[in-house]
Amino acid sequence: MKVIHPLMPIYDKDSKVLILGSMPSVKSREVGFYYGHPKNRFWKTLEKVYKETIGESQEEKISFLKNHHIALFDVLKSCDIASSKDQSIKNPIPNDFTEILKNSKIKVIFTTGRKAYELYQKYCYPKTKIEAIYLPSTSPCNCPKGIEEKLEDSYSEIKKYTE
Repeated sequence: MKVIHPLMPIYDKDSKVLILGSMPSVKSREVGFYYGHPKNRFWKTLEKVYKETIGESQEEKISFLKNHHIALFDVLKSCDIASSKDQSIKNPIPNDFTEILKNSKIKVIFTTGRKAYELYQKYCYPKTKIEAIYLPSTSPCNCPKGIEEKLEDSYSEIKKYTE
């Protein structure tokens, strides 16, 4: 199924870090916000890393991101994808990060999940010239039980660039 990225990037002039997923999941598209599946561990992992409660609303999540100088977007502008399965991605068209990078202080880019990393390296790195740092997926599809500690360790790298 052809999917066009429906969400706006979240960033401001003070953003230092850009976190990129591959493409919003079915649930994220449904709720109109990043990492929208209730079992996705993205927001809970950031809470643990920063030792604070983020809240459930989109406004609280955006406020958290901006307070910590984190920008959020996805690698792809559009693709053919079955459900939310990154492995099924075909015909990827990357997002253009020119405006985000020009209008912020972003010096480091993280990707959440193997597919986001591979797509970024192939389609975006040649233009941005900013090497991506791979983070494990927080998706309930790709995230086995008991991985919380590993996620927290990996995602704590973000904090080094935002303080």
